[in-house]
Amino acid sequence: MGETELVGRLDEEPARASSRESVQGAGWDCSPGSYLDRLDKRSVPFSWLNPLPLWRSRNDRLARGLGDPTNDRRRAWLQVLDVDRADLVLDRPGAETSFLVLGDTGEGDASQLAVVPALEARADGTDFLFIASDVIYPAGGVNDYRRKFFEPYKDYPRPIYAVPGNHDWYDDGVGFMYWFCGAEQAPRRPRARFLTRAWLRDLIWRRAPKVDEQDAREMRKLRPRESQEARQPAPYFAIDAGPLRLVGIDTGITGTIDREQAEWLRWVSASSPRPKILLTGKPIYVDGEHRPGPIEGGGFVDEIVTALEHNYIAAIGGDIHNYQRYPVALDDGRTLLYLVSGGGGAFMHATHTIDNVDNLDVPVAEAEFRCYPLRGDSLSRYSLLWARKLRWLIGPLWRRLPIDPDQAAAIMGRRLAMTSTRASAGTAHVTRRARFAASLIFRLLPSRGRRGLHIPFSEWLDWNAPPMFKSFLRVDATDDEVTVRCYAATGCASQEDDPPVEDELRATRGDDGHWQWTYDKGAVDA
Repeated sequence: MGETELVGRLDEEPARASSRESVQGAGWDCSPGSYLDRLDKRSVPFSWLNPLPLWRSRNDRLARGLGDPTNDRRRAWLQVLDVDRADLVLDRPGAETSFLVLGDTGEGDASQLAVVPALEARADGTDFLFIASDVIYPAGGVNDYRRKFFEPYKDYPRPIYAVPGNHDWYDDGVGFMYWFCGAEQAPRRPRARFLTRAWLRDLIWRRAPKVDEQDAREMRKLRPRESQEARQPAPYFAIDAGPLRLVGIDTGITGTIDREQAEWLRWVSASSPRPKILLTGKPIYVDGEHRPGPIEGGGFVDEIVTALEHNYIAAIGGDIHNYQRYPVALDDGRTLLYLVSGGGGAFMHATHTIDNVDNLDVPVAEAEFRCYPLRGDSLSRYSLLWARKLRWLIGPLWRRLPIDPDQAAAIMGRRLAMTSTRASAGTAHVTRRARFAASLIFRLLPSRGRRGLHIPFSEWLDWNAPPMFKSFLRVDATDDEVTVRCYAATGCASQEDDPPVEDELRATRGDDGHWQWTYDKGAVDA
């Protein structure tokens, strides 16, 4: 196995400047694109501070505080679907395959619709689209699919598959199972013992809305072609896509997979020599942390993924709404690529809160890590958001909070002891006002809450104007080569037909049959 090496463009891509090359490439100071034409009176900005979506999402807090019933519900759904493990592998034969990956899509507002033109511009020749996590916000919902799934993707000519995220389980998975698996009857919920934690949880638990049959018929008319049909067997399944086996797992609300799914995962991982890519609702490496994916009864998903005999080359997860790259060198000499791809349409999670990866307990160097948006662009965007949110409180002082993108990049470079990625940031004069604003943001103003703070801060700091910093992946594979590109969806008119490439990677098969990734390295993501 060779060392990971520096490569440039993998083949002939348009020379569209990315955020790593210029402020303009990042989408600052641009005109909004054609997604504005897709908006209608129903496409109001999604707001998590509205008490209704917060109340509809209460099952998350209940599952985490009073016990997560998702594994039991998933087992019940598999009985309704009546499939055996062989049925859980779809066959899409061919010598080659190309597909798109989106994560965390369905807010139904401008931030989701801004991704669509760029996605369509890079859809030519793809065999299908795969959504990894959170198809519908805020709480699944079978009748929410019109505005948040069918209308945005009505013109994509090929099938769309998905694995559910935590939000898709807030209605017990009813909407997801109905639309993706064709299950029209939900399993009955067992009655919990009186005055137990499960009884209290079920007393408050949000029930799934009933299907509006007339509306459902109208939705089906939006994607009516035979070439668009995609009936997957269950919320977890595999696709033999040409030379690859794609393995999709369902991580439920809290990220644990049930023991039956784990048994199937071991079987499907061992039963084919094809190189494999895991697609999951919860990333395994994210925000500088290793989250190996617990299995009910013991063990971890990552133990299955890293096993040499299973021949995984990558694992892609949604849930966190940005792009992150972690090429992990394994003890056997292979490099396994872990990606976060959750920038498909929902609010953006900050990247400026990710420390220099060299300082973190992950087996990845900062020079090999990538994120989109860049940390400096993230800080600049959040400074603008906080200024707008606080203008009613601090009056004219709000104008002193926004930080210029290049100054923000320079601040992040100094803060993390690294050289800024964009050349223009290296010559930026950082003002005292910008330093003060950055200090205020880092010390006093949360950018992405954890646990109980997640909803009031992450979703509050949302926006629906360029630069959006959304993203998606395109994967192209032959017998001997797999290429992954991360495309930016900024919402800018000048970039939607020719979206910038923010990261690109290539895996090639070695003489020993194992795969090795090559990618850009060296410049850090300040």
